[in-house]
Parts: sequence; structure tokens; C-alpha cells
Amino acid sequence: MTYAIIRTGGKQYRVQSGTTLRIATLPGDAGASVEFNEVLLGSDGTTVRTGVPYLSGAKVTAEIVKHGRGEKIVVFKFKRRKNYARKQGHRQNFTEVRIKDITLG
Repeated sequence: MTYAIIRTGGKQYRVQSGTTLRIATLPGDAGASVEFNEVLLGSDGTTVRTGVPYLSGAKVTAEIVKHGRGEKIVVFKFKRRKNYARKQGHRQNFTEVRIKDITLG
């Protein structure tokens, strides 16, 4: 069971081949291939390799499945007795990717 921990969009994700995950928006069309070179940790099932800060020569290849927008969250600001209330909605953009290959170098 090969897995890796990658960093993209300021967050870290644990990925395996064949898994699908939603990450911060990336440039590219659906069906395009994307590479993640910031691999923090990798395992081939028996040994675990850690990077300082990244593993040299390691990369994760993925395919862009689709772009979209997440669920709406409501931002509500309120101050009691001051006649102040503000309601605002927000939907975060995302890119859904499917992990194709993990190379630990």
C-alpha cells in the first residue's frame, strides 16, 4: 500500500493511487495531468521515508477530474443592542483530482 503526504494550496493531504480528493483551485482543464513535487513523506508499504522538508526526486501524478464550487457557508455578524447584523454567503472554489501514480524516487 503505497501512500504519500503532499502539500498543495497551503494544506497537506494523504494520497494513494486511485483516490479522488478536492483541493484548492489549480489551473488546467478537466482531463489534464498535474504533478505535485512537494512530497513531505512517502511509504511503499514496508519503509517510510521522510523529507527535509521534501523528498528529493519524489512526485505524485494526478488527473484533473473537474472544477467546481463547494457548499455554501453563511457568515453572520451580529452585535446585540446596536442594530447591527450582516449576513453574507461564501462558496469556495475547488479542483477535484484523481491520483494516478506515486513515485518516491
